[in-house]
Amino acid sequence: MNILVVDDEKNIAYAIAQILEEQKWQVTMAYDGQEGLDLALSGFYDVAILDIMLPVMNGFEVVQKMRANKIETPTLLLSALDEIPDKVKGLNVGADDYMTKPFSAAELVARINALTRRKGEVIVHELKYDDLSLQLDTCELYCASQHIHLGYKEFEIMKHLMSHPEMITSKDDLIVSVWGSESDAVDNNVEVYISFLRKKLKFLKSKVSIKVIRKVGYRLEVCDA
Repeated sequence: MNILVVDDEKNIAYAIAQILEEQKWQVTMAYDGQEGLDLALSGFYDVAILDIMLPVMNGFEVVQKMRANKIETPTLLLSALDEIPDKVKGLNVGADDYMTKPFSAAELVARINALTRRKGEVIVHELKYDDLSLQLDTCELYCASQHIHLGYKEFEIMKHLMSHPEMITSKDDLIVSVWGSESDAVDNNVEVYISFLRKKLKFLKSKVSIKVIRKVGYRLEVCDA
């Protein structure tokens, strides 16, 4: 899973990230409400964990703006105060759950697992775009009867592109999504993995290619020739 953690107290954000990474989940961290909202609006994350008392924009406002923009990512609000009005307000603006600090690692993991099971949504195991099929459970990319295994970062980049096939994705967005906001990765890292993916698409003889939009980013393109 890809999880967004938004908390201005960096020591708490790092502690949460450590708990989640022990579950083999991928974590992106942000430290104010606006940065958290910008990331959440990508629709990339499976769960968002938001502190209520955030600079720039509080957690209630972030959730409200997510829902106004049709982002239905399951969201867990965190607060140091065990106040019923805050819980009610959080649920009313569209949050899915509320936890009071401090909390145990086991409870946090259990809450996240419950959030991902909630709402009766169909679990997606596959992404499709034209003649491509990406198997999310096995990291296999298929085209007709041909298939090839993708490495972790290749898989995450392809997953992001196939999840937003009509959108242009910037290198910065890919770095945050795949390497994390605290990573030292640079544009060249993205270019290397895009090159790997292009070779694999060529091997599969797919009509889909990864088009570079100069000085903007990447998007998928179908060539019918």
